[in-house]
Amino acid sequence: MEKRPFVSLEQIQEMAEKFPTPFHLYDEKGIRENARKLHQAFAWNPGFKEYFAVKATPNPFILKILKEEGCGTDCSSATELMLSEGCGFSGKEIMFSSNDTPPEEFAMAHKLGAVINLDDITHIACLEETLGAIPETVSCRFNPGGVYTISNGIMDNPGDAKYGMTEAQLIEAYKILKEKGAKHFGIHAFLVSNTVTNDYYPMLARTLFELAVRVKKETGISAEFINLSGGVGIAYRPEQEPNDILAIGEGVRRVYEEVLVPEGMGDVAICTECGRFMLGPYGCLVTKAIHEKHTYKEYIGVDACAANLMRPAMYGAYHHITVAGKEEAVCDHKYDIVGSLCENNDKFAVDRMLPEIAMGDYLVIHDTGAHGFAMGYNYNGRLRSAELLLKEDGSVELIRRAETPKDYFATFDFCDLLKKY
Repeated sequence: MEKRPFVSLEQIQEMAEKFPTPFHLYDEKGIRENARKLHQAFAWNPGFKEYFAVKATPNPFILKILKEEGCGTDCSSATELMLSEGCGFSGKEIMFSSNDTPPEEFAMAHKLGAVINLDDITHIACLEETLGAIPETVSCRFNPGGVYTISNGIMDNPGDAKYGMTEAQLIEAYKILKEKGAKHFGIHAFLVSNTVTNDYYPMLARTLFELAVRVKKETGISAEFINLSGGVGIAYRPEQEPNDILAIGEGVRRVYEEVLVPEGMGDVAICTECGRFMLGPYGCLVTKAIHEKHTYKEYIGVDACAANLMRPAMYGAYHHITVAGKEEAVCDHKYDIVGSLCENNDKFAVDRMLPEIAMGDYLVIHDTGAHGFAMGYNYNGRLRSAELLLKEDGSVELIRRAETPKDYFATFDFCDLLKKY
């Protein structure tokens, strides 16, 4: 598959006159079309709900677009709950799935009417003590143990993961929750990350649907919703075949008809919590070549760094790179594309074949729409970049300004010398 940017050199040049690089850029048209395709894939399930994983792209402009497309939010912290509330999400439009959860965050989620998804059986007592009673609607997170080799290595061993309960704990948890007044129940699991296969969701669905049948037989509880969470990935590499969400939805439907319907559970709502799939391909990091270095290797230094996009440094993750305006040029130069951090892993690409890069060229780093800006940090005093939205009509909107030194110094109450910045 050929990877092409959703933005042209001419558009980048126009943007850069007003918003200096580096910046993250999102494609509104692509986001909306993808959200509609996801809903089409699960239209067979009347109760279907996509709870977008806020952690992937925590920007209110993006969240409002997704709300308009019928999505809810999946939150894991107090600030994500605040962001969701600020964007107009409320009640069962919010799924609160956290682990090692501070009690005050349970309280905030309950106040907003969010569906609380418990990560551990011991959290039942914490929840009851915090709220004074167990909510009528509650979900529990399952961990089957073992290994899911279908993943790409980011997280493919549930048995080593800190998330979720064993089946015995899960069944006991439902019994306790029922005794304490809960009336509506859900089942949730997140087992692997960034699968590039149409088989993962149907495989997970079978695991959870069969579990739901066993839970019903042992406790009398019939799950009202089953949350497949995230894990549907994107094709970061050009040679990868992207997931077909319509085929994935059809695969889940077949398992639903095979497992749940014969057990009288044909009214169970399906939920998803996609982040990477929803936003990943519809964002990019635009950066400019500012230095070249010729030592034992050929280096191109850009004005972005791992503080703007952590994945390559953290995971060795691949992100495709296009030299804007040179899409048709021969890739006959081998480069390391590097940032300015005092860390040797601050490299967006190693031994990457690209067209010859001149100083001032703009590089488009693909597939940063999820877990890109969100994972940014301030090491070396580097400041977070701006976020821009390429709107459907072709105009560009600033949806988060770039940080300034004043933002960085804001928490230094004692530093009068810094006020001049």
